[in-house]
Amino acid sequence: MSASTEQEDALVTSTDPLHPANLISELCASFYRLGWVTGTGGGICIRTHDKVYIAPSGVQKERIEPSHIFVLPYPQAEPSPHTDRIFLRRPKLNLKESACTPLFWNAFTIRNAGSCIHTHSQNAVMATLLWEKEKMFKISHQEMIKGVRIGGNGPTLSYLDTLEVPIIDNTPNEEDLKDSMKEAMEKYPRAAGILVLRHGIYVWGDDWQKAKTQTECLDYLLEIGVKMKLAGLQTVLNE
Repeated sequence: MSASTEQEDALVTSTDPLHPANLISELCASFYRLGWVTGTGGGICIRTHDKVYIAPSGVQKERIEPSHIFVLPYPQAEPSPHTDRIFLRRPKLNLKESACTPLFWNAFTIRNAGSCIHTHSQNAVMATLLWEKEKMFKISHQEMIKGVRIGGNGPTLSYLDTLEVPIIDNTPNEEDLKDSMKEAMEKYPRAAGILVLRHGIYVWGDDWQKAKTQTECLDYLLEIGVKMKLAGLQTVLNE
């Protein structure tokens, strides 16, 4: 093994359970059990200072190992769809970095996020179908709203606030969502996530803990919102 290979592997090798490579493996397995990343879908990234750790694409998410993780330098020129990117480390296996990479970069550059999570949750998909005409999921007066931050990394919302999550149209290729996601994030700076029609959701936070917490809260709110709408109940009071 060459010295350069050893140095690259050292980026994802640690006994610390909180090392990003170990965390991504653990979290992907957890998300799989929640039904968020089945069928190799979904993904997660963690940014620490000058490095970004990203899960591979098209793999069994519950079986990801730290050695499968890609490491990119940050900052770097904003990754664009279908273009080469700069890597500090690639896995030895013939893997491709997450197709979500350009969208994760939106969270970094627009919200200064430390982590971004993408799920294919059925709750998210159902919400996009039931609120497709409005292009905005809305819900108020739910306790779990207090677990969501304005813009994803600002002050937490109040029980009395109305949570709004914009819905963008899907595209055949994940990378091609980059521009519409960016446009929605800029148009709705208070949004803590972006729903993708018939696809899923992107959620970010200052770090992996906050991103995970908000993803859990949003998924709960999407589920209860879908159930309320199907039951003929208003999801927003006093509207």
